Amino acid sequence: MASIRQTSPMNDEAPRPRGNDRSVAIAADESLEIAELVQELITSRRNVSPKRLVAPGPDADQLERIFCAAAAAPDHGEITPWRFVIVPAEARARLAEVFALALIDRDASATPEQIGEARRKAYRAPLLMLAVARLGAADPDIPAAERLLSLGCAVQNMQLTAHSMGLGCGLTGGQALTSPRMRDLFALADGELPVCCINIGTVVNNRSGRVRPPPQMFVSSL
Repeated sequence: MASIRQTSPMNDEAPRPRGNDRSVAIAADESLEIAELVQELITSRRNVSPKRLVAPGPDADQLERIFCAAAAAPDHGEITPWRFVIVPAEARARLAEVFALALIDRDASATPEQIGEARRKAYRAPLLMLAVARLGAADPDIPAAERLLSLGCAVQNMQLTAHSMGLGCGLTGGQALTSPRMRDLFALADGELPVCCINIGTVVNNRSGRVRPPPQMFVSSL
């Protein structure tokens, strides 16, 4: 807990906090500490390539906390406009085949090396899951943009929670996500959109992150 800044007893205009005043000062200091910790957590998070994520991944308790963080995302209408599908080790081969066939569907001239690289994507990171936006009919009918925003918040909450546990997290996409083969593998319903893969594990070969833009580059007034 941060120490309380005290004023000199000679200063009648700034008396030392007592009783409830002292409690308020402690609460203010604690709030500042928490705010600084949250800021550090957010600004130190980096997207990590699945190639640099190795075992161990999150254990069952950590994974539960990660998903509870997702549930704290804003959800206008309380319709939970997203879901996540974990790809366990025993299902990675099926996903690898979908990645390979989706590439061949797009490019019949793909080389064996390219097809092999597509397959290998399914085996990276100890924890791999698909983030799915639920954009179909719902009551109330919340606009798609708000649903996607909710998913983005849920994913960010998951990333920050994993980061707070000392784990790395990376988001991956690609044209394979739009493949009918991917929809079939994950049994996606009408109105469901596969948005990205979430990869979580222990980071190796840590690297510095990108330079973040200053607020004046993306903030203006009306």
